[in-house]
Amino acid sequence: MKRWIVVCVFTILLPSFAWGQKDSTDTVSSYENRFIRPLVDVLQEIEQRFGVRLKFAPADIEGKMLTYADFRIRPYSLEETLQNVFSPTEFKFERQKKQVYRIRPYEYYRRTPADGEKLLAWLHGKYRSREEWEVRRSVLKSDFRRLLGIDPLLAKSVDSPRSFKGKERKYDGYTVQNFALETLPGLYVCGSIYAPTKRGRHSLIMMPVGHWADARYNSDMQYRFAALARTGAVCVSFDLVGWGESEMQLGKCSHNTALSQPLQCLWGVKILDWILADRKDIDKRRIGVCGGSGGGTLSVFLTLLDERYTAAAPAMSFTSHFDGGCPCESGMGTTRAAGGSCNAELAATFAPRPMLVVSDGGDWTASVPTLEYPFLQDIYGYYGAKQQVRNAHFPDERHQFTPAKRQAVYDFFIEVFGLDGDRCDESRVTLESPAQLQMFGCPEKFPAGSVFSLAELKSLMAAPE
Repeated sequence: MKRWIVVCVFTILLPSFAWGQKDSTDTVSSYENRFIRPLVDVLQEIEQRFGVRLKFAPADIEGKMLTYADFRIRPYSLEETLQNVFSPTEFKFERQKKQVYRIRPYEYYRRTPADGEKLLAWLHGKYRSREEWEVRRSVLKSDFRRLLGIDPLLAKSVDSPRSFKGKERKYDGYTVQNFALETLPGLYVCGSIYAPTKRGRHSLIMMPVGHWADARYNSDMQYRFAALARTGAVCVSFDLVGWGESEMQLGKCSHNTALSQPLQCLWGVKILDWILADRKDIDKRRIGVCGGSGGGTLSVFLTLLDERYTAAAPAMSFTSHFDGGCPCESGMGTTRAAGGSCNAELAATFAPRPMLVVSDGGDWTASVPTLEYPFLQDIYGYYGAKQQVRNAHFPDERHQFTPAKRQAVYDFFIEVFGLDGDRCDESRVTLESPAQLQMFGCPEKFPAGSVFSLAELKSLMAAPE
């Protein structure tokens, strides 16, 4: 006989300031509307998830809307879920020091390490063997694609895209060449290709970037791209949505939209397609991805979407309790996949291929050595491949791609791709200005028919085939 847990819900628990009111038109849950859902739908989902009955008067919750609804659910705990759902305000507090508390808005993408520990334990209960894990892995990957919305974008993408390459600039052991690739009709992603001067078959490393000042133009990024190119890897960096030359097309505000998450993923997929078709020197058995911060999160996403990657080195990015504080990482709510997940579990789908996880003690990745890394080792252990996942942790460092972290990345790719470690020398790298690293440089130089606003892009995407 099924046991029911009865929870009574009273009107007094629903102060007006806690909920939005439903308007006359149904809305889709998204970053822009704070992932809002009707409260009645959320309560019905809770009943189904936990096998409970929630007693309430329909009139009490009619028209009530709950913001960040899916992110308030804790799949491992009914009571924590109810506490989150019926929290009286959208604010939270944290004690910073004695007599000092910080009040901040509800952050749907951030939880506590203790929450992460409970989530990982709950996830572990879902699979105890390679066979059970691979069932979960398949569901995660397909549900991630659905939530991301990548397939409709791919359907709209250009089959025979226009591409442009700038003049090749030669330096000590490597070259730099700017490029622009049409991804959706009239929409370009711009970047730079760092390639070895030595002839032969080369590994390829995609280099998505994070939100540091100057993004891919940042000196720490340039050192990493060029140093690895000197060792024998073709390294490809590209703009974030709304940053660099993308800002010239879509404006800076485009980055702070849910669309930036699937769009950046689309760019990664299309660039890889193009590079492999355009260059004959790439060894398809050695394709890697390495990004830091938001670029690390995008690195994980690209491995979920594309089986061609054979090694990955996400840095200062994923944990079990932080989904990424920018819409380009969490705007589509992809950690809702398969009934509730986290970026650590999404990263685990890369097993048993080689992965280096770089973390430090000065940001949210401080928990990696004790929480996320052991979890990854367990998943890799299903394949007898625990040694294929590594953690380079820097307890005294903060959220920067420092020389020590870059060296950990160099050592990893030198080993797994058989690169020439003797040529890994940052002192031989020439730093370039942002202007040197741009393909077009100004809106007037973009090709005819280019898109020049986010509204124009959305209109294009909404148009029938």
